[in-house]
Amino acid sequence: MGSKQLADLGRYSGPATLILSSLAGGEKHGYVLTKDIEQFAEVHLSPGTMYGALARLVDRGLIVPVASDDERRRPYRITAAGTEALRVQLSEQRRVANVGLRRLAGGAA
Repeated sequence: MGSKQLADLGRYSGPATLILSSLAGGEKHGYVLTKDIEQFAEVHLSPGTMYGALARLVDRGLIVPVASDDERRRPYRITAAGTEALRVQLSEQRRVANVGLRRLAGGAA
């Protein structure tokens, strides 16, 4: 199941991968997710992109909302399925990056 979870998101797999990578470090709400992603990936996710991706990840069971006393800030945590989907996605990205880097080193166009 994990191998297709993020690939099935199509153009939304990038934000999903960033969000899951952030949540792999612990529970966070939207604003902290945005700031963490900006820090480690140098990518800004707009609120629409962020909250749309969060909804899709919840729908797929890859993250879950966490109970909070603060109604305005809803934290999320990654699930076991989300951890596996992220592991598969990052391994696939690493494989592609390695091929590209080898080809660049070999001078192939």
